[in-house]
Amino acid sequence: MATDAAFVEQEPALFEASVRVAIAPMHAAPWVTSQMISQQLAGHRVEVVDIQGDWARARGADGYDGWMHHGFLTEVSRNGGDNDLAPVSLGCVTADGADGRRALPLRARLDVRERVESGDVIDAANVELRFPLDAQAITESAKRFFRGTSYLWGGVTPWGADCSGLVQSVFALHGKQLPRDAWQQGESGADAGQDMAALRTADLLFFSDREDHRATHVGIALGPNRMVHLALGRGGYGIERLDDLRDPYVVKLRERFLFARRVLHER
Repeated sequence: MATDAAFVEQEPALFEASVRVAIAPMHAAPWVTSQMISQQLAGHRVEVVDIQGDWARARGADGYDGWMHHGFLTEVSRNGGDNDLAPVSLGCVTADGADGRRALPLRARLDVRERVESGDVIDAANVELRFPLDAQAITESAKRFFRGTSYLWGGVTPWGADCSGLVQSVFALHGKQLPRDAWQQGESGADAGQDMAALRTADLLFFSDREDHRATHVGIALGPNRMVHLALGRGGYGIERLDDLRDPYVVKLRERFLFARRVLHER
């Protein structure tokens, strides 16, 4: 995903809010028909920095701003508990004991009243152990959780995501926060060159279809000449062999390739 939205000057927050629904859209403007530019997930907190009628301009953990309807949010006090300790969904269905039932996507956080009916969750304390900040583990998560995902502009979950939403969500699961948009992610980490045959697992590859060569697409390297990504041209999830010149789509990707970035530190 790439938009012309950028980080705005960081205004002080008016208050904090918690997302009360499974997935809450973030819009480019304070009306429901405006473009969805990202999403926030159940149990995640945002900082509200502006109010217009029923709409709040909210800032997520990645510093990204978007407009959210107040119906998706519940105001919380800054010392009103640590939602970072809430169990994390890996894709589950829950019930709350009051005839409430909902499906929660990857990385949503459960409410204390919810019990799991099906699917998988993990205690917050165990996330780092199960999902280490390791290149091979990161790519395995991308393949495990996002296989079959359809392309959705602004999406960040296996129920629908864009290219940078996949990258951000997978790295966040493994404890590394990356910016939201492809062009922003392209400014992260260290230069990994322009040789696709020299890529390391979990390097990020950037592409552009713009005249100014601003990054508009990103994928995760699976090693030399291989990449997993979510692409409109594939309809969603795909694994590419970037040396397969018989594939017209791969040829187009190679023409649009800009550079690679290494966002994991050497160990």
